Order: sequence, then structure tokens, then C-alpha cells
Amino acid sequence: MGARQEADGARSATSPPTFGDVLRVREFRWLWFADIQSMFGDQLARVALSVLVFSETGSGILTAGVYALTYLPALLGSILLGTLADRLPVRRLLVGGDLLRAGLLALMALPSMPLAVVAALLVVSVLVGTPWRAAETALVAEVLDGEGFVLGTSLRIATTQGSQLLGFAVGGAAVAAVGAHTTLAVNAATFVVSAVLIRLHVRARPAARHGVPTGSHGWVDGLTLVFRTRRLRSLVGLAWLAGVFVVPEGLAAPYADSLGGGARTVGLLLAAGPAGVLLGSLLFVRLLPHRLRTALVGPLAVAAGVPLLFCGLQPGLEVTLLLWAVSGLCSAYQVQIVVEYVLAVPRPQRGQAIGIASAGLLAAQGVGLLVGGLAAELWNVSVAVAAAGALGVALAAPLALRRARSTDVVAEVPVASPPRGPAVTEQPG
Repeated sequence: MGARQEADGARSATSPPTFGDVLRVREFRWLWFADIQSMFGDQLARVALSVLVFSETGSGILTAGVYALTYLPALLGSILLGTLADRLPVRRLLVGGDLLRAGLLALMALPSMPLAVVAALLVVSVLVGTPWRAAETALVAEVLDGEGFVLGTSLRIATTQGSQLLGFAVGGAAVAAVGAHTTLAVNAATFVVSAVLIRLHVRARPAARHGVPTGSHGWVDGLTLVFRTRRLRSLVGLAWLAGVFVVPEGLAAPYADSLGGGARTVGLLLAAGPAGVLLGSLLFVRLLPHRLRTALVGPLAVAAGVPLLFCGLQPGLEVTLLLWAVSGLCSAYQVQIVVEYVLAVPRPQRGQAIGIASAGLLAAQGVGLLVGGLAAELWNVSVAVAAAGALGVALAAPLALRRARSTDVVAEVPVASPPRGPAVTEQPG
């Protein structure tokens, strides 16, 4: 069933794996649950921060700027801390990172904390999360393999979006009911829960680079691997398009205000995109064979920007929710990008390579949010969202064409474990 661990239940070796099969793998199941509940808290916190900043400042660019701080510092985190994902024992890193972020969020939740200090604490929290996310993703590639890894990746993306959907949908109501500071305290508690679950249910492992000379494969070498390898460079380019498609999220508060809505409308707008990604991620893997999934990556990347173009017509709330959801649906191509990227990187550098890709993604999203907020200030929020869609289409089109002409695309997902040595065989280009 494509798992390196023995599942809790037996299954015929000839049967294709299912989502139920990957959830029977004990370590994956608890990693999955720990992640989605803390992700739910993150989304509550994002709604709280958006509403808090916009209510105090009335500024779209400041709202988008603080929202961008949940993404942008990850680039610095990859440079300063990225090698920890391969140098430290993974369970120790995950538990320690969760507890540290819980403390930071608890400080942010103090009612007397100035906004500037809250923003600084947020930056530190994102820095800590960079090696955490890289190590956790690399660990999943250890726990699952083959088609099981594809299903596990799809399930993780879909349920992450589901937790975002739930967090965004109820976040506005939660902030309205209990206030932004209490909502931030709830987020802190979810990190404590995650740390406990990982400590109890994930077995200890040596560092991925255990036995590898300390002076080799620093973060510069990781960057060299990613950006001098044609296939990896193409994959991160397609992944980082999310930096454009995240703009509507950062502008949800001023967009809701332009529609005459309040905190609950903000929550609904923030939930629309994740709802589309959730549905798309599940359908993408369960209904499409691998070759078709591979072929559709480019067209879906282009299509993700098209619905946002229609926001320039200033539609009402219902149509806007539909447009944002369809954009999210098309973003399901990211499942295939994650699988191809992780399996293409040698294991001793996998954590750092994932960290570079994740940090670049978060940084691209942060830049997108800042530019989107500036565009909303210069023009209006509807035009800013439409401009993001147009930019997304313009950036995705050449990447899609290059992928269609490339011979580097993986024809099949390997059924055996990903190789322990170098897995990227094409020449740098």
C-alpha cells in the first residue's frame, strides 16, 4: 500500500491504496491529526490579526502587511535555520518547534501587547516554523512511499485546506464572540497539543544527515541543488505561483468592507479558496491517473488565475465566493508538484530542499500580499484582485509551456522507496 511502516490493518498487495490505507499507518495518522488541528488554530489567528489590524488602522495595506508577516519571514528562516531540518533528530525538532511557537503565540495573546510587538513575535514564530515544516514533510516521505505517498500528500493538502476552511469560516464569528486576543490563545494551545501528539506517537529517528560530514551541504549547497537543477527549478516556479493566488486572502478584510460586510464576511471570503483546494485535491488524485495528473499541471496553473480576472467587474458576495473557490479548485495541481519535488531530492538534503521550496513559497506569498495591498490602496480592492489573476496567468503560461516540452517530467510514481542517494539525473541547465 505504499507505506514504509506496517499498516494497522492488512490489505491485498494487488489492491490500489486508498485514503483509509494511509491513515492506518500509525505515525502518519498522528502527524496528520497534529498538523490539521494546529493549522485550524493558525487560520483562526490569521482572521484575528486581519480584523484587529483593519479595525485599528482602517488601512488595506497595513492589514495585508501584517498578514504578509505570516509568510514573508520564512525566506530568512530558510537561510538561518533551514539546515536544522537535516541536522537534528526529527522528533526533537518537531516537538521543540511546537512548544516554542506555543510560547510566542501566548505572548501575542496578551491584551496589553502593542501591535508592533505582536508583529515582531509573529516574525519569530514564522522563522521557527520554517525548519519544522521542512522536517515534517521529509518525515512523511519516510513513513509513506509510492502511490501511498501521493495519497498521503493529497490528503494532507486537502485536510489542511479543510482546517483552513473551518478556521476561516468560523474565525470571523469567533473573533466577534470572544475577541482577537482569546483567539490567539487558542492557536497557542493547538501547538501544545501538536507537541504532545508527536512526542507520544512518532518514533525517534536519527538526523537525516547522521554520519554525513558537518561541513558539506550547507544552505548554499541546498540553493545550488535546487536552482541549478532544471527540473527542480521548474517545479518550484510552478509552486511559487501561489504567491500571486494568495492575494485575495490578504485583501479579504477590505474586500468585505467594500461589499458592506463585517467580520463574518471576512471569514467567508477567506474560506472560499481553501474550499476549492480541498475539493480539487481529493478529486485530482482519486479520479485522475498519474499520467493525466502530470499533463494537467501546466493548464491548471494557468487556469487558477482566470476566475480572479472577473473580480474586476465588482460582483456581489455570492459570485465572488464562487470565483475564489474555482481558483482554489484549479490550484490542486500543487499535489503533483509536491510529490515530484520531494521524490527528486536526495534524502540527506531533502529536509533543506523542502525548506527552500517552502520558504520561497511563503516569501512569494508575503510579497504578493504586500503588492496586493499596495494595489488596493492605489486603485481599489476589486481591481487589485483582478490584477493578481492577470499576473498569475502571465507567469504561469511560460512555465506551463516549458513543462509541456520538457523530458524531465516523471512518467510514473515509483512504487518502491525513494532512493537514498542522488535522485536527480538530468544535467544542470
